[in-house]
Amino acid sequence: MLTPAEELGLSGLAVASRVQHALYGLGEPGLIRLIEELREGAISRHLIYLHGGEMEPIRVLPAPITVLPNQLTYIHHVTLTVQNALKRLPQLYLHDPQVRDILRLPETEERWLRECWGTSQEEHNPVFGRMDALIEFTSPMWKESFHFVEPNLSGIGGLHMIPTSERLVADVVLPALRRQDPHLKLELGHDIRELLTQEILDHMQAIGAARQLCLIEAKYATDGPDEQEQLARYFRDRHGLTVMHADPSELELCRGQVCYQGERVDVGYRDYSVTDLIELQEEGVNVEPMKTLLRENRLISSIAAELDQKSCWEVLTDPLICQQHFSAEERQVFQRHVLWTRVLSDRRTVLPDGRLGELLEYVDSHHESLVLKPNRSYGGEGIVLGCAVDHSSWHAAVESAVADPARWVVQQLATIPAREFPVLGPDGEVHAEPFYFVMGFAASEHGLSILARASQKQVVNVAQHGGLCAVMVSHSSPPIGEATL
Repeated sequence: MLTPAEELGLSGLAVASRVQHALYGLGEPGLIRLIEELREGAISRHLIYLHGGEMEPIRVLPAPITVLPNQLTYIHHVTLTVQNALKRLPQLYLHDPQVRDILRLPETEERWLRECWGTSQEEHNPVFGRMDALIEFTSPMWKESFHFVEPNLSGIGGLHMIPTSERLVADVVLPALRRQDPHLKLELGHDIRELLTQEILDHMQAIGAARQLCLIEAKYATDGPDEQEQLARYFRDRHGLTVMHADPSELELCRGQVCYQGERVDVGYRDYSVTDLIELQEEGVNVEPMKTLLRENRLISSIAAELDQKSCWEVLTDPLICQQHFSAEERQVFQRHVLWTRVLSDRRTVLPDGRLGELLEYVDSHHESLVLKPNRSYGGEGIVLGCAVDHSSWHAAVESAVADPARWVVQQLATIPAREFPVLGPDGEVHAEPFYFVMGFAASEHGLSILARASQKQVVNVAQHGGLCAVMVSHSSPPIGEATL
């Protein structure tokens, strides 16, 4: 007998198979038209990534990934549980030396945390993040395949890219699929911009702030996703918010108020870390306006987001720490869905099998089941998959990481889901090629949004020329004559 979860996974497999069948039923000319329309749509809708100042359209893959409503409900609950635990890390950092050692901040950053965490943040702690995870929706063991790989608690990429790419696929691909399979009913999920808007409005109400919002980022950067101006336009047009768009260096203190070009900033959404602000300060930029916003709890995400290191997962996967600080329900979620992770150092720790052992000995002898990552970098840089290198290369990488003052983590390796997508080759013909994909789950009390990134490399990241997949919620009825599970 199949469990309900296994039946759900097989139902998901049936829907995904129908999508593939309908897509390839278009034939090569139809697929070529779809792929070309998606590329043109990416350009016209400003799905752009900057590389050295050059605008590169982001690849949008033509096959939507499908998820069932019951799967979404479960993922939403799990993601919120993990995110709410991470929001409590400042309290644990300040009061538990063991947690502080795992999440160790440089002295200057710790000073910011202590100055900017207070009663207001404890009562109203606005964090809008994205939890990157691996999951295979179409497997009978889909719940067991669901594992978080790293947190992103501030300035998450995709706020414009996610809903825009999904709408593009809905406009271009879904009508073609429905012509092939009229019973295929796929719908857009929650718009991440709406989830963020509600988070902003809720926080404005909680702290008694007016509705003047400032989006704060490295405004003149020549590398990265080009999203914030598009986001500002959306907030203005859709919700009537007064929205400013500023670089941190453009903010000023005017009679105790943080201002941009003479206008008061009531609440800010930041795509800027404290580390980046400290670097600006060392260059002579006055960052006191940003510190004021953090201290007064007028930034989303709050100062709590400065602890979004990969070593967060050690806090959630160490049974002794969890027993002290988290409920039985939370511990069950962590055990099932958070990958065993440890800051790399010469020490004894609880190993994946629950035994206490020497970490470096374990890492050296189990390299094929582990991955080595820089603790605080992003964009997929520096990652070493143990299964992809020989033992001597792994040993050298571990030795180098142990000696590096910038700390590294070692993490249990999970299977990266993969599936075939049709792509247009240099020869002008359509080829089915395998892509790995990683999910990013953005959860709030109001819903869940999903960013799916795909790459032909096992390190999946848009920054490394990956692509986007649209995730669609299936409410499909079975074709006539087909039995339901």
